[in-house]
Amino acid sequence: MKKIMVVISSVRKQRRADLITPLIEAELAKYDDVEVDIADLRETVLPFYDETTPPTYNEGNYENAEAAQWAKRVEAADGFIFVVAEYNHGYTAPLKNAIDWVGKPWNHKPVAFVSYGGISGGIRAVQQLRQVVLELFMFPMHTATHLPHISAQFDEQGTPTDPKTVDHIAGTIAELNTFITKVSPAFR
Repeated sequence: MKKIMVVISSVRKQRRADLITPLIEAELAKYDDVEVDIADLRETVLPFYDETTPPTYNEGNYENAEAAQWAKRVEAADGFIFVVAEYNHGYTAPLKNAIDWVGKPWNHKPVAFVSYGGISGGIRAVQQLRQVVLELFMFPMHTATHLPHISAQFDEQGTPTDPKTVDHIAGTIAELNTFITKVSPAFR
């Protein structure tokens, strides 16, 4: 059984991630061999990183109990989907902080991106995140889903206005699943 963690990066009230995440969950549910862990950073409250040991060298000895739990969840995952909100041409501070709390448990694991925002659809935030995850020895998937003009992407019932949205998310997930199945075992 593969475990995929879906990390929701926005902690705002009335965030658009709440429209996108159910689509991701529905696509992941089509895989019989996948267990999903929804990591909502609104619920996983981490202080700004303040440990004495840098994350790369921390071997699981966290002073902060919430951070220790977070690191265990990251360690248990085989791959990740970051649901990325773009603010001011970048990704959210809660996401960066959640990434920074953990060092080695991120290593050699794939990550896919589903981003959203204004005209860019979160592309700029994902470009920045690619640099960060590469430093953590993660494998960013080539295929990503970018949802521009997010306010127009869903109707009042929460249904995507573009039928291809679900296809894009499915393609992103398929690439991640293939990587976890065929490539990741060589790095474990």
